[in-house]
Amino acid sequence: MARLLVINCTPEALLQRIAALGSRSYAALFLDSIGQHVPDGRALDHFVLNVADGEGLPQGVQLGDFDGVWISGSPLNVYRLDQPTVREQIELARAIWQAEIPAFGTCWGLQLMAAALGGTVHLNPRGREIGVARRICLTEAGRSHALFHGKEGAFDALCSHEDEVATLPSGATVLASNATSAIQAAAIRDGRKAFWGVQYHPEFDFAAVAAIIALRVERHLDEGLARSREEVAAIVSDFRDLAREPARKDLAWRYGVGADVLESKARTIEFGNWLRAEVLPAAGRR
Repeated sequence: MARLLVINCTPEALLQRIAALGSRSYAALFLDSIGQHVPDGRALDHFVLNVADGEGLPQGVQLGDFDGVWISGSPLNVYRLDQPTVREQIELARAIWQAEIPAFGTCWGLQLMAAALGGTVHLNPRGREIGVARRICLTEAGRSHALFHGKEGAFDALCSHEDEVATLPSGATVLASNATSAIQAAAIRDGRKAFWGVQYHPEFDFAAVAAIIALRVERHLDEGLARSREEVAAIVSDFRDLAREPARKDLAWRYGVGADVLESKARTIEFGNWLRAEVLPAAGRR
């Protein structure tokens, strides 16, 4: 049985606020997402670690006990080294890399590993990308990479971020870009050390995005993303309806979204590709 370490990088207090607004936990979203892609006859075990609140692996449990690591999103900024948890998470990312455990980073997870291995992250000068990231286009390397097997050459994805990777570390390859972020996906490899990362959130559903939007109403108004509280509330309501009824053609037309974000299995295909290409082979070697 393959074992996954699920690293939650968001403080529990914030996760509870997001849950009160209708979202499942990030760990639950990821486990549901990857669970849709487990081959028949195979099973996954997992352990969730909340590093944002200072949790460490229990006595007797080591990184080498796992066949894959998923690193979640976070409200933190990787360049804020004055925050102790940021420094600790950077060191953990380096330890995962050195342990040769296949890792997948979502949003903060991509930024964290990039910074840990020598890249840089900055506040996106083009502003926040929230809701739906539009027209993410595969690079030539991305079109042939296993991360995007079965994915269209250009697609939309659910998202929420204000930072982005500015420069990648040595050995990294850009796999996808869009008009907001030049690095929407990347892979880093050195022998058996392998990391895949995306800036968007394959694990998110519309309920998760609705909760994040509802949490930050004033920021959206300040940044000009909406003109009134009522406008934000309408978007939140529509996204919650899409989470319950993804077949709603009226809402899909209103927001210009298609199967790549509406259909759960299509939205999460990156996790399935990582599972088959990296995690299950690692489990077979253990």
